[in-house]
Amino acid sequence: MNLSLLSLFVPTFIIVSATPGMCMTLSMTLGMTIGVRRTLWMMAGELVGVGLVAIAAVVGVASIMLRYPSVFMVLKYIGATYLCWLGIQLWRSCGRMAVHEFGDGGQASSGRKELVVQGFVTAVANPKGWAFFVSLLPPFIDASQPLTLQLSMLVSFILIIEFCFLLFYAQGGKTLRKFLQKRGNVQRINRLAGVMMVAVGFWLALG
Repeated sequence: MNLSLLSLFVPTFIIVSATPGMCMTLSMTLGMTIGVRRTLWMMAGELVGVGLVAIAAVVGVASIMLRYPSVFMVLKYIGATYLCWLGIQLWRSCGRMAVHEFGDGGQASSGRKELVVQGFVTAVANPKGWAFFVSLLPPFIDASQPLTLQLSMLVSFILIIEFCFLLFYAQGGKTLRKFLQKRGNVQRINRLAGVMMVAVGFWLALG
């Protein structure tokens, strides 16, 4: 992949990744309730999903998937229902991710695996994500160069940029939580996080 194409791709994806979206909102919500360190598990699943979608977009799988949207439906609605359920639990200040007055939100039992799956499903079951990569990535592929090397570079940059902004949003959620906790508004933390989680669920379902 030549440097001129790469110099166009990186700022393009930075702008796209920085824009608040479904995955960034989820990262901010979890950063608010369970902290940045534990949100890393959700990020791991989300990055695997994003990498998979990006690779599929280049090799042509995504175009097939987009022609048959029913492929997404089961995964999409299960994921959306689960996120909405978590949001309702947060609103009620109960469940494993809720923040409590004298403790941290989310207990160890909420599970690394659960967070990884949550991030993966959110990334893979988003039709807009597939459509975006189908339209964005192919123009940056040079047909005269080896595909494997180009794809490796593009996906590497995608994951690095995505990870940086996921961290940024999660840290923003943590900062917001500290701000509210200083005023004793633990219930507001849970309700705000609950609304955001439900919003992500509807976003996923209606995307």
